[in-house]
Amino acid sequence: MKATAKFLMTLALFMATTTLSAQNTEKVSPTEVMNYLQECGVFFLATVEADQPHVRPFSAVTVYENHLYFLTGKKKDVFKQLKVNGKFEICGLKRNGTEWIRITGRLINDDRVEAKQFMLDKNPGNKMYSATDNNTAVLYIQDGTATYYSFASAPRTVKF
Repeated sequence: MKATAKFLMTLALFMATTTLSAQNTEKVSPTEVMNYLQECGVFFLATVEADQPHVRPFSAVTVYENHLYFLTGKKKDVFKQLKVNGKFEICGLKRNGTEWIRITGRLINDDRVEAKQFMLDKNPGNKMYSATDNNTAVLYIQDGTATYYSFASAPRTVKF
């Protein structure tokens, strides 16, 4: 009986804390999140196919029209997986090894040539893509949530 009461008290405290923190989530500019990812250099994007998660490295990121954008190819599995299920998770680790970010939301394809060209202009190293080819895909985050972690402080969760 004591264990059950202790468990219920812990659960109630957890639920109260979670509800309170969800109500107090700070809204930030996607530029803040982009800058953090750029400090990481390489970050990892996870998708799912059926019941199997898939993770791959990314580095091309920019903000366009107040949305955080990423670049990939339509022929790649990552794009095919996101077409079926737009939910994703990103994890990026700063080079100091003690700070990281996790990002969730939904990735939405933007087929406009202007969005593709903007992304390519901001990430000129991606020579294999063109704004007018049938392969280039730029995707932006909808309903983004980022949580900043550090070994030195409590996590900070934001919406963007």
